Amino acid sequence: MPYDRYIAICKPLHYGTLLGSRACVHMAAAARDSGLLNALLQSSNTFSLPLCQDNALDQFFCEIPQILKLSCLGADLSEAGLLVVALFIGFGCFVYIVVSYVQIFRAVLTIPSEHGRNKAFSTCLPHLAVVSLFIITVTVSYLKPPSTSSPALNLVVSFLYAVVPPALNPLIYSMRNQEIKDALKKLILQLIFHQH
Repeated sequence: MPYDRYIAICKPLHYGTLLGSRACVHMAAAARDSGLLNALLQSSNTFSLPLCQDNALDQFFCEIPQILKLSCLGADLSEAGLLVVALFIGFGCFVYIVVSYVQIFRAVLTIPSEHGRNKAFSTCLPHLAVVSLFIITVTVSYLKPPSTSSPALNLVVSFLYAVVPPALNPLIYSMRNQEIKDALKKLILQLIFHQH
């Protein structure tokens, strides 16, 4: 998404050539492959650990840090290695997003009309908000000290990064489409006037 916004705002005349189907396939493959690599490393490490504690997790899905807590071995070294790999992949994505948005904001600030700046910002800020919510909640979940960990906090934070961003994406990106906005307004007006 940051690359799409960067090309649309900073190089609009080259959008069709820079963001063609080949570029989209390469980006999708890179996202899939990095996620697959991370999942394989984390899963193979997790399955190799002997589990000797109760098998009840304080989560609504099976998350690796929670599984590592069930291990008989001191999972500190395994957890540190997995954290380094995940941080490396995550940090690469984070740097890419930050660099893209710095370039976008620099280009937007040079737009002479206020309407043009507002339109450009309105296409970027929803994505930036969802990404920020995801990054902040993942960081809190994975890097908080175990002494401050409570089952309720773990559940809320994991819900915030696992469910909320994917649920918000279709809503945020569809609201940029004027036809969907008009249909939603019409639906809300019908609901309001039929209730009275």
